Amino acid sequence: MERTRDRARDRTGRRAAGRRARWVAVLSAALLTLGGLVATATPAQAVDSELAVNGGFEAGLTGWSCSAGSGAAVTTPVHGGAAALKATPAGGDNAKCSQTVTVKPNSAYTLSGWVQGGYAYLGVGGTGTTDVYAWTPSAPSWQKLSTTFRTGAATTSVTLYTHGWYGTSAYHADDISLFGPGGAPVEIPAAPTGLTAGSPGSTSVPLSWNPVAGAAEYHVYRGAAKVATVTGASATATGLTPQTAYTFQVTAANSAGESPKSAAVSVTTTSGGTPGGGLPAHALVGYLHTSFANGSGYTRLADVPESWDVINLAFGEPTSVTSGDIRFSLCPAAECPNVESAAEFKAAVKAKQAAGKKVLISIGGQNGQVQLASTGARDLFVSSVSKIIDEYGLDGLDIDFEGHSLSLNTGDTDFRSPTTPVVVNLISAVKSLKAKYGKDFILTMAPETFFVQLGYQFYGSGPWGGQDPRAGSYLPVIHALRDDLTLLHVQHYNSGPIMGLDNQYHTMGSSDFHIAMADMMLTGFPVAGNQSRVFPPLRPDQVAIGLPASTQAAGGHTSPAEVTKTLDCLTKKTNCGSYQTHGTYPALRGLMTWSINWDRYNQWQFSRNFDAYTWS
Repeated sequence: MERTRDRARDRTGRRAAGRRARWVAVLSAALLTLGGLVATATPAQAVDSELAVNGGFEAGLTGWSCSAGSGAAVTTPVHGGAAALKATPAGGDNAKCSQTVTVKPNSAYTLSGWVQGGYAYLGVGGTGTTDVYAWTPSAPSWQKLSTTFRTGAATTSVTLYTHGWYGTSAYHADDISLFGPGGAPVEIPAAPTGLTAGSPGSTSVPLSWNPVAGAAEYHVYRGAAKVATVTGASATATGLTPQTAYTFQVTAANSAGESPKSAAVSVTTTSGGTPGGGLPAHALVGYLHTSFANGSGYTRLADVPESWDVINLAFGEPTSVTSGDIRFSLCPAAECPNVESAAEFKAAVKAKQAAGKKVLISIGGQNGQVQLASTGARDLFVSSVSKIIDEYGLDGLDIDFEGHSLSLNTGDTDFRSPTTPVVVNLISAVKSLKAKYGKDFILTMAPETFFVQLGYQFYGSGPWGGQDPRAGSYLPVIHALRDDLTLLHVQHYNSGPIMGLDNQYHTMGSSDFHIAMADMMLTGFPVAGNQSRVFPPLRPDQVAIGLPASTQAAGGHTSPAEVTKTLDCLTKKTNCGSYQTHGTYPALRGLMTWSINWDRYNQWQFSRNFDAYTWS
């Protein structure tokens, strides 16, 4: 009851102040007119007013944007009116809800609001002076938070926000207010100019245009259909059909509305290669310990069973971390007494290929850190990898960069247009290899979940720094090479818990983990929760699931029964657990394992289970 009276007094006081202001304005105008002073009067200042949109959440989340779907309008508890915000932090997400408001430069403002529940923050960013916030570690009942700030000389908008704290309980917020002089009305931006299409791929086209003043975002149209919304002046249209003509236009938009469409640009996608690079509809991929034994014993290439469709030779490694000079050799006889000769090995490669199998050189691995930090290292990477492929007559390349091979420089925040040299040079190097060997060149990648799916929550060092710069760092590589990529088989092992698209953490070793991780690649996801930067899905025939062949091979071994449940759920939408997929993917390419050697050590349990699986 006391809170109701406080709110009533606040509103009554504000109305009274408004009436007083209006009477003073009327009286002043009358006096100025009577005195003949109208022509020399000081220009009127902007009147203070309420600037927050839907601060009471009576219109749901209209005007507000909440991270990772963390917020919702609820009807109880409320501070005033019929609704309030409830936002729930989850693991690495602090349940931030925000809105951008137009303000005047060099002006004073008061921000206030009511909160209840666990940790709760109310603040403002982009002031051009000192960003401020108020907070409470606990509010068992409704508690008012309030702060003031002044805008800078060039500030025309600020961002209001409220958030909780990582892993704590939900908080509620209501009656959020920003009081002060309103800024100039926002105008609809002009239509973008300079729309151009870059070199098309078989299923994607890069687009760019000139930035537009006042634009908050851009909408990309393919024909009449809006296919993307981005904040920068570039985008990549994906999911296209090879050898097909498309027409694109783009508009600029802000809170006032959307501009007319730009001039159109037409482009035709390339023919590309056969999806899957000539692999069977469902393939089994395995790594063969070729340069070492690793406790599982050495397996000669000629002795690899027919079950394996793709054999990745592990590993080609650099002469130094930053050299880019990749070398490959067979296991020393002292470590592998039964190792074949170079001639026998090359003959085995040809025999596997004659049987329809693909043999690739895998670069990196746990000990093979590769950082292409310079163009010289990039060029040496291309020439040295080419030499290995040519010497052994191989079908392509597997990229297994781990550890600190890939990380993102501070400020490199958009996976669609990376700027970090080790990322840019790797993309360039692989494109050069693809161009050299043509459409039949097989390209696979085996990143860890930390470098891919973790990007749903974290990307690089983050907008404010402080995060692990390796988080999500494979995403720009996968995205840039998606038209050249034959298979992505993320390592679903040696992984910590990872958040899926259901905003729940999943733990390796269970079918739910594999289903959730694969569904992310097949559905796409906003990177670091940014809805304007969505990583587009891969085709199902480009995706395989990476698993350890035995308990000795790696952490996160999955039993054959759980592997079967994983395939059932993804390809048939049956036998699913708690995670519900966003689609059914009968064209899922298959499985990858570390490793063929460990599968042999484990009496071929992994490959036998794959061979026995009924795909339809």
